[in-house]
Amino acid sequence: MNQKSKSVAVFCASADGAKPEYRAAAEELGRELAGRGIGLIYGGAKVGLMGAVADAALAAGGRVVGVIPHVLVDLEVSHEGISELHVVDTMHTRKALMAEKADAFLALPGGFGTFEELFEVLAWQTLKLHAKPVVLLNVAGFYDTMLAFLDVCEREGMLRGNRKRLLVAKTVDEALKLCELL
Repeated sequence: MNQKSKSVAVFCASADGAKPEYRAAAEELGRELAGRGIGLIYGGAKVGLMGAVADAALAAGGRVVGVIPHVLVDLEVSHEGISELHVVDTMHTRKALMAEKADAFLALPGGFGTFEELFEVLAWQTLKLHAKPVVLLNVAGFYDTMLAFLDVCEREGMLRGNRKRLLVAKTVDEALKLCELL
């Protein structure tokens, strides 16, 4: 299927991080998604990189779908100004709904939650539960050491040839082109 993705699930931090490049990439991604007619599916927060990508997509006229568990709504971090907000019971339900709605997955810098979401969709792809692209946007070398570790895992026989499933980009444009390889 060589058509442009209709929606991309973006995994990223609820913080801005230490480098301004992280937020700049999130904002550029949001604008580019909207400009290309690609919907954004994300974690539903109004803070950090999540808020930045959503706000930029909205400002550029894009469609933004958030999926957030009750516990985070209760902490008052949900983004009320997006196109569609799904409030779900658990993080598991959140990930399943995001995966169902997305045509591709893209990870920006983030922490444990981002890593967990990224690796879960990679594991699902390995198990042939989906055939959607999984792209890592390695902003300012944020993921360099993780990628080196995955190379070690591959050499040590733990990924058994599956390391190549994780597509890596250095720019937003490159990342979106990789997302379109359905």
